[in-house]
Amino acid sequence: MSLEPARPGLAQPGLARPGPEKIGRHRSVRFRLLAIALLPTFVILPLLLGVTIVRWNAKFDQLLKSKVHGDLTIADQYFNRILETTGDEIDALGRSAEFRDVIEADAPAPLAAYLEKSRKALGLDFLYLVSTGDGVHATSPAGAAPNLSGDRPVVQSALAGKPTTAVDIFSGDDLAAISPALAAQARLPLVDTPNAVPTDKTAETRGMVVHSASPVRLPGQGPAALVGGLLLNQNLVFIDTINDLVYREESLPAGSQGTATLFLDDVRVSTNVRLFEDKRALGTRVSAAVRSAVLGEGRVWLDSAFVVNDWYISAYEPITDSFGRRVGMLYVGFLEAPFQRTKLVSLLTLIAAFAAVTALSVPLFLRWAGSVFRPLERMTETISKVEAGDMSARTALPDNEDEIARVAAHLDGLLDQVQERDRQLRSWNEELNARVADRTRELSEANRQLEATTKQLIMSEKLAAIGEITAGVAHEINNPVAVMQGNLEVMRSILGETAAPAETEIRLIDEQIDRIGQIVTKLLQFARPEEYAGFVESHAPADVVADCLPLVQHLLNKAEIEVARRDTATRLVLMNRTELQQVLVNLIVNAIHAMPDGGRLTITTSDTDRDGTPGIQIAVEDTGTGIPPEVLSKIFDPFFTTKRQEGTGLGLSISQTLIVQQGGSLTVTSTPGEGTIFVIWLPEAR
Repeated sequence: MSLEPARPGLAQPGLARPGPEKIGRHRSVRFRLLAIALLPTFVILPLLLGVTIVRWNAKFDQLLKSKVHGDLTIADQYFNRILETTGDEIDALGRSAEFRDVIEADAPAPLAAYLEKSRKALGLDFLYLVSTGDGVHATSPAGAAPNLSGDRPVVQSALAGKPTTAVDIFSGDDLAAISPALAAQARLPLVDTPNAVPTDKTAETRGMVVHSASPVRLPGQGPAALVGGLLLNQNLVFIDTINDLVYREESLPAGSQGTATLFLDDVRVSTNVRLFEDKRALGTRVSAAVRSAVLGEGRVWLDSAFVVNDWYISAYEPITDSFGRRVGMLYVGFLEAPFQRTKLVSLLTLIAAFAAVTALSVPLFLRWAGSVFRPLERMTETISKVEAGDMSARTALPDNEDEIARVAAHLDGLLDQVQERDRQLRSWNEELNARVADRTRELSEANRQLEATTKQLIMSEKLAAIGEITAGVAHEINNPVAVMQGNLEVMRSILGETAAPAETEIRLIDEQIDRIGQIVTKLLQFARPEEYAGFVESHAPADVVADCLPLVQHLLNKAEIEVARRDTATRLVLMNRTELQQVLVNLIVNAIHAMPDGGRLTITTSDTDRDGTPGIQIAVEDTGTGIPPEVLSKIFDPFFTTKRQEGTGLGLSISQTLIVQQGGSLTVTSTPGEGTIFVIWLPEAR
């Protein structure tokens, strides 16, 4: 062994000359510092900007939905107010003294004239008086023949004494019977509308009517009702009033416009939505999606929707008739495009502002970063020269009184010390080489003596181990030999007549011979440890379980017990192999005794942590008789046993002691009549 002095110009051990990949890594500091400098501008700020834009966009859309929901509330209040006002006016008319005087006169002509005058004054489309006994007494307009066969709840409720107002759907024939003009007003040709539910109808002839009835009393007659109605189909005054209430002047941004619509089923029967120029979109139909949500499910729609020919922020709510059926919809909405333009302008302005800030700040960041890069690159070059063997290389940076300048000065000082140490080491190296040569000769002689002593010690250890193994082999072979002898006796008694019944015994002999082979294999693990390295101290739990099963196989076969294994443990346990086998065999035998009529034995190994400590869990589970609660609390007590003739009561106590000594635990849970589970937990081998 020798230590030769390093020659100038050659790289020394520990100071290897950097290759291209190392230089690349050193130079990457520049890019990392640039990344750190530009990270807020190009990563964090854009991320925050994106999150802000997303949240702002969602908030903007939510505000639009909130507004249209408020608009729908106003329209709904006005619509309900129309119903209430109509009901109140007809009820007031039925209670008026003038009406009572006309009724008491009992003259059809004055009554019809009075109803005509009142209908026009109240702005109704029809008004008539009906009683349960005599039917219709008088109508307005004259000649009207209202259909009374439908048993509409509005009329029936009034005849029962309760004034009622609701929206009802009148067929074309019902309207024609009252007035041909009403039937004509209600009739609307259907306009083919994209995205609507397909239909074979070409026209909508039904009418949506504000239907109101109030109870009245006729002299000497039974209950009667004053019934009136207002047709909403093509009632442009009604729908324009809603639009004016909801969307007052300057309530929407320039370019936007508010709209309101009344639907009968999915058909626009009254609307201020335009198809083009001044033509209203009467007879067009709502999309299938809106129809399904509002009429099909009864939900209020608050979202963007395509209305006739453009996108609107829309709100739809269902309208129910006196029967409780959803028969139409009330809609309000405003044009979406101006809001989208406003949103886009705001977004572009924000992005432009960000781009401007970035364009102004990045050059400044790069200039500041350059003042850091140049000194670092100078120090990197100096270190590379030193690693190449030039011990006189220095940074020689000017003192700028900053952190990097102080680091450079400190590096130059360290290089001065290294150069001096290098000179001293070269001197000491020559002296050390001479001493090492002398010491090497002494060590060679000592090694030869040590090898001879080691050989003698190994031989002594093997002889001692052979004695122990021989005793163990003799003990382990006794039981299989006894089984073989017993079965041979049975074979002798059976072979007296025929050899066929002896096949089972012959098979058992083969199994026991196999068992002898397994035992001999285990003994060889102790006799030749160098061939089984790794099994002396640390063990895989699955291997230990596999070694235990052959020892109890004859008991398992006798009791007809099915064995199932689930081995998922990947860790090792630190425990004497024989002691762990002793514990497992004891638990398996106890499980066999608990299943005298057969059953299922399940042995599971898994990695399990307890209180933050990694370890291994071994579970032995049977489907036997179980352990009563009063016995379960005592099973680990020394000398406690339920097998008076067969056991000593020490098996489980000793097993628990062996496990606890290794820092583990042995626990049990049991359900009488279902089975028992013993769980061994041991810390992982380190």
